[in-house]
Amino acid sequence: MRFVPRFTDGQEFPHALGKVVCIGRNYADHAKELDNPVPSEPLLFIKPATAAVSMEEVIDAPFSRGEVHYEIELALLIGEELSHATADEAERAIVGIGLGLDLTLRDVQTRLKEKGHPWEVAKAFDGACPLTPFLPLSRVPNWNALSFQLEINGEPRQHGEGSDMLFPVPTLVAEMSRHFTLQPGDVVLTGTPSGVGPLPRGASLQMTLTGGLEITTRVVE
Repeated sequence: MRFVPRFTDGQEFPHALGKVVCIGRNYADHAKELDNPVPSEPLLFIKPATAAVSMEEVIDAPFSRGEVHYEIELALLIGEELSHATADEAERAIVGIGLGLDLTLRDVQTRLKEKGHPWEVAKAFDGACPLTPFLPLSRVPNWNALSFQLEINGEPRQHGEGSDMLFPVPTLVAEMSRHFTLQPGDVVLTGTPSGVGPLPRGASLQMTLTGGLEITTRVVE
């Protein structure tokens, strides 16, 4: 069954999720913690619709395939078709804002990178993108004022600020639309701040976002 985004008031978005378009290394500190160069242009990749699951369900991570790393990210819900959009057009097309986890099979990704191979099997597997419900934009201040956090078993792990992004939201979404037509129901993940690490089995995850979004979920034992 296709994942259908919904808002925090319980209302479903009228379109199922089509794809998740992501950016790597959009926070300089995260690039440095993984010993990666800071990019001069967006590093883009896609997760298919089958990667998206509700954050309100238990996170069924594929631990049998090696270390699964958590990466919390600001998630944007697209409400209009965008192709070769301007930054203003891209900003107007965003209808919701939430949080997503870019789950990563880090051992698998490392092996693929060493061979110069694509990363999809490490980033785009079934369940690789748990998503929260979305806040309507009326609940959200300007992009630079956004702040989000991840705690694992009550311990702070990641903290992100919109003002720290290398590629700001309108610029990033416009750039994505130059390569991939964005359609209603698509979700954009905007990169993760520093603090990523292995996802513990059975852990409790608490996430918050400016505007009143708070959610707790659990990882499979």
